[in-house]
Amino acid sequence: MAPDRGSSSLENERARYQNRTDDDTPGHSDAVARDYLVDPASQPQHLTVRGVLVGLAIGVVICFSNMYFGLQTGWVSSMAMPSALIGFAYFKVVAKTLRIPFTPVENVLVQSVAGSVGTMPLGCGFVGVIPALNYLLKPEENGPLDISLWRLIIWSVGICFFGVVFAVPLRREMIIREKLKFPSGTATALLIKVLHGDEKSSSLKAAERTQAGDEQEGGEESQGLLQHASSQPQVHSPRPSLDDHVQRQEDEEDLGSDGDWKGKIRLLIISFGVSALYTVLSYFIPQLHDIPIFGLPLAQTWLWTLNPSPAYVGQGIIMGPATTLHMLLGAFIGWGILSPLAKHKGWAPGPVSDWTNGSKGWIVWISLAIMLADSLVSLGWLLLRPLVALGRAYYPSLTRTFRSHTWKQLFTLDLSTPPHYTALAPIYSNNPSKSQPPSPDVPASQLIPPRTTFIYLVLSLILCITGIHFSFPSLIPLPLTLLSLVLALLLSIMGVRALGETDLNPVSGISKLTQLLLALVTPSSPDPATGPPNNAFIINLFAGAVSESAAFLAGDLMQDFKCGHLVGASPAAQFYGQMIGSAVGAVVSALVYKLYTRVYTIPGGLFEVPTAYVWVFTARLVTGQGLPPMAVQWAGGAAVVFAVGTAVRVWGGVRKARGKGGGWVDFVPGGVAVAVGMYNTPSFTLARTIGGLLGLWWRRWKGRSETPIIVLASGLILGEGLFSIFNLLLASLEVPHL
Repeated sequence: MAPDRGSSSLENERARYQNRTDDDTPGHSDAVARDYLVDPASQPQHLTVRGVLVGLAIGVVICFSNMYFGLQTGWVSSMAMPSALIGFAYFKVVAKTLRIPFTPVENVLVQSVAGSVGTMPLGCGFVGVIPALNYLLKPEENGPLDISLWRLIIWSVGICFFGVVFAVPLRREMIIREKLKFPSGTATALLIKVLHGDEKSSSLKAAERTQAGDEQEGGEESQGLLQHASSQPQVHSPRPSLDDHVQRQEDEEDLGSDGDWKGKIRLLIISFGVSALYTVLSYFIPQLHDIPIFGLPLAQTWLWTLNPSPAYVGQGIIMGPATTLHMLLGAFIGWGILSPLAKHKGWAPGPVSDWTNGSKGWIVWISLAIMLADSLVSLGWLLLRPLVALGRAYYPSLTRTFRSHTWKQLFTLDLSTPPHYTALAPIYSNNPSKSQPPSPDVPASQLIPPRTTFIYLVLSLILCITGIHFSFPSLIPLPLTLLSLVLALLLSIMGVRALGETDLNPVSGISKLTQLLLALVTPSSPDPATGPPNNAFIINLFAGAVSESAAFLAGDLMQDFKCGHLVGASPAAQFYGQMIGSAVGAVVSALVYKLYTRVYTIPGGLFEVPTAYVWVFTARLVTGQGLPPMAVQWAGGAAVVFAVGTAVRVWGGVRKARGKGGGWVDFVPGGVAVAVGMYNTPSFTLARTIGGLLGLWWRRWKGRSETPIIVLASGLILGEGLFSIFNLLLASLEVPHL
């Protein structure tokens, strides 16, 4: 039986933390951390059949939920914290029948497997690229494609392993050496620790803080999920530092309340039931999806309605107030200003809801330009930052060299200098003048050997190429497939690094950047000899899909690796659990996609697949297709404005990380969030904004722990996602609406 976390356990942890303050030297911290990691490594439950099966069951539920919401708005979530909580609750209920108790490392396995299954709708392109190929390509673009179920399964199985395997060599660099935060993984580890009453994990976190303390003077931790609103007025972020959560007594009291797993399960069940009831009710009363809260004229003509879905309120809670308010700004700009303007000027003469001739399609070009500008600036900074760090490290010595030598000596490379020693700092350190020792790691027996990693990486590449060419024969040349894989490798590194620092994986920007780069080497004109159109659009879409899949799945496993590192779980067990979950999730997501597309009209009223339109519009843009009237001018202006805004956000983020202010960064609109608010109809954005403000009220004004409201949001999302299957059954039986 897993140990309960009682009051005595909490008091012991407080005492241990207070007694550690005199012993937290680097050497002592390393010893504490290694002892903590070696102890769980000796447990036999790192990779168990029961853990994998429970993780698969939870993951299938998340897969249905993500497919449902992904086809509606493009949003998916790994649901790591709810998966850990549900897995813990299940094994707690059956604890008396277990021969071997359920441990924290096995809980890590459950949530890793569940996440790998649940995220496959996005990882395999079923919420974006596949609907675009299925329904949105024109005949002159060599589409649309009729993709059978078996071809979808081959495609998804072929593409699902590449990103997972690629995360393995990144683990040591980004988690052990650079100690990136991966806030969601850290939050999940903290939840697992609290659920199991683990007193030792705080020792590991303290050891990491001691090692990193010199390099992060005045800096703030990346923002996590289990964090509280700071009482300090100069901090404007809605998700303050995780250090405060561990160090302050009131936060430890919240940790004690988090140990009430029965209360959390009760909250999860209640929110699940409320959302499920709304979902079934909305089938019989479909008008609930579009409530004209601003009046019928605005609703019927300009699509300003509210979808009071509890699930979208839950999504807003998880996204946070900053993101949802930026999305609301995008909705106001797109649907409140640009849409009426385009309609009035005749740039979009069709109905507002028409993707082709209406303002709904016209403003997508503006949102696409904003997204591309934001992605180029953000990813450009990730490339430039190592060069800046190197420049800072070597600038003093270069200056001394220029001052101490004549021009003749410089040109003849006669640069002899008196012997001295120069300390080289890590490239990614916040303070290049100081070196940062790596974090302690689990024993070598729990790691994946480099040779095995290399073999798996080669096999996953071969499987990816084979899956693409068997599923879509004669559509994509092999050299371009290889080029897209190389781009996926390079861009995934930047995406995973951004995820580790900010908890945001810029997969949409990575895919759009890949589409742009592939367009430069792909001929887009018809073959003059044969006449029919070539496959430039299809090649462009597949290249972006490969990059998005690799970056997303690698980032998902890196979050799990961070969680496992803090708990002491075996990376090898997590990796193999992810591989099993990815294989099952690839097949399940293909089946679920076919199920939804067979019953519902796509694109249609319930599933507008806006992400698929963004994919197609991007392909048309980068391959030289004409834009609607005045779209070039407005898109170019928006791109310039938000490129500057993103640069300001990057600069502010750097200042904030160095403790030089930067609390105003959250008030600078994020390009991707604004773009999402523009291409989604206001009904979804308004509901998410309500959720974001509700979360802000709970965290900031109420000053409560974030865990309960995250559990509430998860129940709201899972309730509608799972009971959408019931609505699917009703629709297939043609049960009439009221």
